[in-house]
Amino acid sequence: MADEQAGTHQGSARARRVLTDIASSSWEHPADKAALQALRRIPVFDAVLRKIFGFLTERAIRLAFQANAVKVGPNQFGNVYKVYKQALKTLDAPEEYPLYITQTPMVNAGAYGMEQPFIILNSGTVALVDDDELEYILGHEIGHILSGHVLYRTMMVILINLAEMGFPIVGLAARAVLVASREWERKSELSCDRAGLLTVQDPEVVMRTMLKMAGGGSSKDTSLQEFIVQAEEYKQSGDVVDQVFKVLNLMARTHPFYVLRVSELRTWIEGGDYDRIIRGEYPRRGEADPALQDDLRAAAQAYAEGAKDFMDDIADAAKRMGSDLMGGFKK
Repeated sequence: MADEQAGTHQGSARARRVLTDIASSSWEHPADKAALQALRRIPVFDAVLRKIFGFLTERAIRLAFQANAVKVGPNQFGNVYKVYKQALKTLDAPEEYPLYITQTPMVNAGAYGMEQPFIILNSGTVALVDDDELEYILGHEIGHILSGHVLYRTMMVILINLAEMGFPIVGLAARAVLVASREWERKSELSCDRAGLLTVQDPEVVMRTMLKMAGGGSSKDTSLQEFIVQAEEYKQSGDVVDQVFKVLNLMARTHPFYVLRVSELRTWIEGGDYDRIIRGEYPRRGEADPALQDDLRAAAQAYAEGAKDFMDDIADAAKRMGSDLMGGFKK
């Protein structure tokens, strides 16, 4: 049992089942897939992507993200490195992606990059969680890499910063791409919560981590059971989840609420998918996915009509404002 005092990094010695050759489709949420498809359909999306990465090199992006961070390894943050190696092993990651810790009290982590992904872990996160909880967080970020999310996440961060600086590239059409990116980003978190669970292989650890990241504090100050009861409100409210996502669009939030994420994860567990994967019943990398069409149908259903209407409005705005974006490129 993990030590209940936050930041002690006392984890359990439970054995994890190594998920050999597991395909990322095993954990990808249908709403994530649908939102990414919607993002790619936004007019001028390709133009925005090409323009951003046309004047920013891979090396420049990596150095910018890592300039104020320490690379994790056997001789720097050795315990974090040990936990990270375990997470990579469990998800059978094809390589070890560079991991950095940056000094900030904000509790967060992120995976970024273009062709060479890397992970940034905030020091506030390391201080808050124990080893098992850290393993979940690292597995979550590895999930983003294996699902191919990092390019779009990096684009979104750059667009946000350009918008804040008033850079002319961020016209109304590019802003439409940014709003759609935020919509997809929140849905992608639901996928990688599953990847994190498959890494640590203990639902209680995952929900305990979300409780800490939502409210801070240690286990002695909070009640996981009460947090789960709070999450039940979402499960019992039908399509309210999609309404919450719509509100989050207006609030410019990149991540869904942790309570909502607990609800979504519990639904996935109760549906039996988690247990099937742990038993070894999952698609392998490189295999044809016979359930692809079923996945696409599920994605269409998960991405509720209200969210579709919202994305259609964005697409219409982007069409009308395409000339604004092109004009911004020429300034």
